Amino acid sequence: MNRLRLLLLISPLLTSLTAQPALLPGEALTYRVGWGLFIGAGEIKIFAQPAPPVAPGESPRLLNITTTATRGLARALYAFDARAEALVDATTGRLIAHSEGTTTQQKQTRHVTTFDYAKRLAFYRDEINPAKNLDFLLPPGEPVDLIMSLVGARTWDLKPGEKRDTLVLFEKEAYELTVHAVRYEEVTTRLGTFNTLVLEPRMDKTPPKGMFKRGSAVRVWIAQNDHRRLPVKFEVEFKFGSGVATLVAYQPPTPPPK
Repeated sequence: MNRLRLLLLISPLLTSLTAQPALLPGEALTYRVGWGLFIGAGEIKIFAQPAPPVAPGESPRLLNITTTATRGLARALYAFDARAEALVDATTGRLIAHSEGTTTQQKQTRHVTTFDYAKRLAFYRDEINPAKNLDFLLPPGEPVDLIMSLVGARTWDLKPGEKRDTLVLFEKEAYELTVHAVRYEEVTTRLGTFNTLVLEPRMDKTPPKGMFKRGSAVRVWIAQNDHRRLPVKFEVEFKFGSGVATLVAYQPPTPPPK
């Protein structure tokens, strides 16, 4: 079940000099996670809500929240819950802080990462085991967590054969990735049939590490025939099987006040 855990952790890989918010206030995406014979192995929900400003006159902020959990028989075999929160500038989409906590029958984790963009530094703080605290340099680019990079790809305008660089935050590291537009593909979900663009992040510029070093691949399917450009499916492929998250429910943004 370790590979299922990694798929769920990805939910809690890309950006130019100025990012855009991946979600608008009130917008929510719910995915059903399948793993091998476990069709309903888990659920991922991603939603955005306004966050109060820290000081008067400060730019508006958004809180992107991702909750993940195993379900059904998979939960009986491996109970897993996680919550990740990405605090972003609502105008630019820049990540201000990222926190994540997980709970299993064996252990709990909880860490928070903040940033000093002037010095290109990230500050990883483990709230359960401070011995794991780490400050690390950020490569060029604007960091985002993996799940929000997959969702945020809906704001791009790539065509098969094109690519775009990105910087993805994953726990104590920032991965320099290149997202390739691979092909068009039709996908049918509970919400309908979509013509999609398949995107695949790869480590082209640096030696592979983490899940990429182990031969894993990540893909996301972005709807092209829908003005919402929904990320209707994403997949994590390993040497021995793959996990697939399929969009089963969508809530549109809250209308702005009149």
